[in-house]
Amino acid sequence: MNEEIIKIEKLSKLYENGDLSVKALDNISLSVTQGEFIAIMGASGSGKSTLMNILGCLDRPTEGYYYLEGIDVGEKTDDELSEIRNRKIGFVFQSFNLIPRTSALQNVELPMIYGKVKASERTGMALSLLEQVGLTDRAHHMPNELSGGQKQRVAIARALANCPQIILADEPTGNLDSHSSEEIMEIFARLNRKEGNTVIIVTHERDVAEFTDRIITFKDGSVIKDENLKGVS
Repeated sequence: MNEEIIKIEKLSKLYENGDLSVKALDNISLSVTQGEFIAIMGASGSGKSTLMNILGCLDRPTEGYYYLEGIDVGEKTDDELSEIRNRKIGFVFQSFNLIPRTSALQNVELPMIYGKVKASERTGMALSLLEQVGLTDRAHHMPNELSGGQKQRVAIARALANCPQIILADEPTGNLDSHSSEEIMEIFARLNRKEGNTVIIVTHERDVAEFTDRIITFKDGSVIKDENLKGVS
């Protein structure tokens, strides 16, 4: 049986804006086991991106608890959270976030530099990751020479650079056509099934969410539905 990798208990997030207080997350409890493939759905403002920021240790909850591999994230310093992000979590964003005038290969190598991987090993590792996403022939191309789908594949390779157990993808197909979206989701599915990565995707598109095994739907900061698409295992 796979181990619980993420556990959230009675988690809330409030944003203060002058006299106005907005509850982005309202008393959320859920768990994720190692190797799950999950979509988080909901309209804009439903809380899904706020949850992803907390899961990725980019933000802290106002109330409640977040345990990552049994570690109480709320007790960690900012430096410790940065270390957790670098070692355990790979991020993929809607806007790709590639560095311009820097080749695909160098974009993939960047997290390895922060991770203190030896220069002599980085290039080979980065080429191997680009091969995983089918982009070896574009290794020396700049982002402005790549299509949207190719940019997102570089971003996925970069997210894998430090061998994270968890991949968090926020609207990863939002800027892509339907064919490229399908290719990207097939890469995530392969990483989940063959490599064992836990993959959590935020999307507002049902057809994208249906690539996953479980869909968690948010509304007004609360979970309103949690569907297992593959039946009870």
